[in-house]
Amino acid sequence: MLISAYSLIVRISSEVTKPHDDRPFDGIFTIALELTAMGSPAWENGRQGDLETYVSNVLDRVIRHSNALDTESLCVLKGVSCWNVRADVHITNYDGNLIDAACIGVMAGLQHFRRPDAVVKDGQVIVYGVDERVPVALNITHKPLSVTFHTFDEGKRVIVDATRKEEQASEADVVMGLNNAGDVCYLSKFSGSPVSAMVFVNKSSVALEKVKEINGIIDKALQADLAKRAKGGLIEESRATNDR
Repeated sequence: MLISAYSLIVRISSEVTKPHDDRPFDGIFTIALELTAMGSPAWENGRQGDLETYVSNVLDRVIRHSNALDTESLCVLKGVSCWNVRADVHITNYDGNLIDAACIGVMAGLQHFRRPDAVVKDGQVIVYGVDERVPVALNITHKPLSVTFHTFDEGKRVIVDATRKEEQASEADVVMGLNNAGDVCYLSKFSGSPVSAMVFVNKSSVALEKVKEINGIIDKALQADLAKRAKGGLIEESRATNDR
């Protein structure tokens, strides 16, 4: 399943595997980001730079570490089998605001994705095809997104959703990760000049407004897609709700 945008593609996939020994009741969820020359001539294929490491870490903290995806629901058989869900992020055209765009893509992809149904019979895991049973939605506990601010003129001017040129001209960046309830799951200033703590305080309401707005757009797009598939007789909606 693919979620596409003008600047990136997010692919969500799943397979049955063995859980980690120290987390026998949990499934596995990973986010993999790759910056290649396709996205920007400044990036080299096969070479991980500081930007790739930083963005990967932010996505991991905002989404995975905040338990946006309930990994316990991915357990099939304790200590033996679980679902391994993977989100692969590929940048195709970089023009700024990489973190927020990638976060939107991953969260939209997780909500849109349906894994095959699976049951345990006589100690064996049976995975059903899509023509045998209705695929199952992932259990999304909350919907965190990141909002990145860039500062200018010693923090007196702050913008959101900066372009690549605006990012290069900015003095510093501030990243906030939060959900619709206003719960903050990530807060960071990666580089640049010092930023007053009041910038974080004053812009938190703006960040919350943006998160609600973007999640609303995602919800409408998912509902429209679901209605289209139902009308075409391609899928029956699962009754397990993910909206919390």
